Amino acid sequence: MSSRINIFFLLGVVCIAFTLSCASESSLRKEVDPSTLSAKEIESSKQVKAMNERILAGSLTSGKELYRDYKIGPEDLIEISVFEEEKLNKTVRVSSQGNISLPLLGILRVKGLTANELEKEVRELLAEKYLQNPHVGVFIKEYRSQRISVMGAVEKPGPYDVTGQKTILNILGMAGGLKEDAGPLLFLIRPPQPEDEISPGGKDSEAMKPNTFVIDLEELLVKGDLTLNLPLIHGDVINIPISGKIFVGGEVKSPGGFALKGKKVTVSQAIAMAQGLKPEAKGGEAKIFRYSGKGSEREILSADVYAIQKGQSEDPALKENDILIVPKSGTKALFFGILDTLKGVMGFGVSLGSL
Repeated sequence: MSSRINIFFLLGVVCIAFTLSCASESSLRKEVDPSTLSAKEIESSKQVKAMNERILAGSLTSGKELYRDYKIGPEDLIEISVFEEEKLNKTVRVSSQGNISLPLLGILRVKGLTANELEKEVRELLAEKYLQNPHVGVFIKEYRSQRISVMGAVEKPGPYDVTGQKTILNILGMAGGLKEDAGPLLFLIRPPQPEDEISPGGKDSEAMKPNTFVIDLEELLVKGDLTLNLPLIHGDVINIPISGKIFVGGEVKSPGGFALKGKKVTVSQAIAMAQGLKPEAKGGEAKIFRYSGKGSEREILSADVYAIQKGQSEDPALKENDILIVPKSGTKALFFGILDTLKGVMGFGVSLGSL
């Protein structure tokens, strides 16, 4: 009798386990059933897929154009040959200041020149005093190593050591493309360059500040505006924040992107998230850049942070992907000059660091 009870008990346990297994499998199928996804989620997923296909296509294109347009930089090894006079042939490494030394010609500034431009310059200098119609060739034997960092909503974030000229599309391809929660904007942060450090004004000069360029990913990856596919240089940092954020920049103590997480965030709250205004901020002339829903056009809204903080003005709520910029006192003319060039569109070349 006891044996029969044990058998029935085991059969019951097996039946319960089988039922739970079926229910779990059914639940799993239900979770991944595409019909349960919202139209917005499906459309977002399709758009990210299309963007990644564009990144892959861009990163696989021939590098000949890039290397032809590559700008010579410090530590590159350059081979210069003069057909008419072998004694003038020389292989030389570019100094940290961007110069080389050549027989007869002395020290030449080569940083920022392409190989073709350097060929032309050497040919013209030799033709002035030494040779008639010389034939000059320039070949870059070694490209300096450059470190470019990628962070945010990409598959493989991190620093990348690269050689030769790379663009935004190239580095996004190396980083495995965008994640599905990637936001619509890419921030390219460029540190001050060595030549900027010796500019008039010393360490307090505006040139000492990093430049930040805002790139509309839809314009670059969906509409194919390759003017936004910027060439990258050593030290560049690419950041693609996840969607559902607001961005605060300019003269605030801690600029960056801040998650909404379903909350209502006003201008004053956004300033608080950024740790408040700097003393040199011109809070009375803050601007909000907002997608208008018409292509890449942006609405530009004014906000007086001081009046809001005193309760003298409405504290407007920010929307997803709004960019709140607080300019620096004394740069009002420059700020509005930049806005005139934008014509209401926030795109390539907008330097947040200079506002």
